[in-house]
Amino acid sequence: MVTATSRWARWSDDIRLPPGGPFRFPLRWLVIGPVTLLPLVVPTLHGVFTADLPRGTTVVALLTVYSAGYLALPLMLARRGLGVRLGFGLAHLAVGFALVAVLGINTMHLLLYATVLIAMSLPTPLALTVLGVAVLALTGWLAALDLLVTEVGDLVTVVSVSTAMFFLGRLSRTVRQLRLARDEIAALAVSAERERLARDLHDLLGHSLTTIAVQAGLARRVLETSHDEARAIEEIRTVESLARGALADVRATVTDYREVSLAAELAGAREALRAADIRADLPHAVDDVDAELRPVFGHVVREAVTNVIRHAGASVVRIRLGERFVEITDDGTAEPGAEGNGLRGLSERLAQAGGRLRAGPRPGGGFSVRAEA
Repeated sequence: MVTATSRWARWSDDIRLPPGGPFRFPLRWLVIGPVTLLPLVVPTLHGVFTADLPRGTTVVALLTVYSAGYLALPLMLARRGLGVRLGFGLAHLAVGFALVAVLGINTMHLLLYATVLIAMSLPTPLALTVLGVAVLALTGWLAALDLLVTEVGDLVTVVSVSTAMFFLGRLSRTVRQLRLARDEIAALAVSAERERLARDLHDLLGHSLTTIAVQAGLARRVLETSHDEARAIEEIRTVESLARGALADVRATVTDYREVSLAAELAGAREALRAADIRADLPHAVDDVDAELRPVFGHVVREAVTNVIRHAGASVVRIRLGERFVEITDDGTAEPGAEGNGLRGLSERLAQAGGRLRAGPRPGGGFSVRAEA
């Protein structure tokens, strides 16, 4: 069903300022507006004060209202409803016709101020309709007075200038549309960068801090149980190395220069699982994996292994690789919770690579994370 709202929308290609954006009155219009009004105001007032024009009070009143309406053009380009601008444009055009009726049909060029306001403030379909009706009305008026032939030059001037103002209005609207699009793109870029930083820092710090905690716990247990200082020192050195690596990764993440290697993530997973006393069944090479997918699969391995160490209570972790998939399974007993930031971030990374992530409990027990593209 076609509603009144949808019919009205067909007439509107409106470009509106965002609701929260401030309206800045163009100060240059305070100079341009009055200057462009001089050809209208000066000759008319001269005629009134020299008594060349009849009904001087009426002319001054109409001239004041007409000029004020023209100077209000920037306000019509601001955050105003289409109905308000249409009504204002029609009223201004009516005042223009009234002024021409009082001053004489040979002053029809004064209607250009109304056509400028309409061309600049209304969307294309409405502007064409209103301007077309105005030209037809002016032509009919000239024909009724039998002045169409003698005043055809002025009529052509009005039509030509109105057409030029129409296209200038379209150009102005296009510029405003491009500025709004530029601002929106900038906002989206900022949002995307924030999401990237949040995702990378979560993946990086979650894994690194988990591994550091496990290694530190291992060193503590060595000292408490066997008093093997040499092994404890080795584990503490590993903790120091992990902390330095995490710091370097944070710096690289902030500058967007960090690269993830699937082979390095497998090696890190092997070491983290060993420290957590979890048996690791991992591949020894990544040659079979598509080179373009290795970085994102590296993120999958990092996040999945971190979750196993944190939550699963598993004793065995297996990682399987294929040309376009990676699968991490464990035999843990922890109940899966709601999808966290890590899995949500992995889903976003895989979506960008044209892949998808599936994570859930296995039928025989444990948990499975599978990424494929």
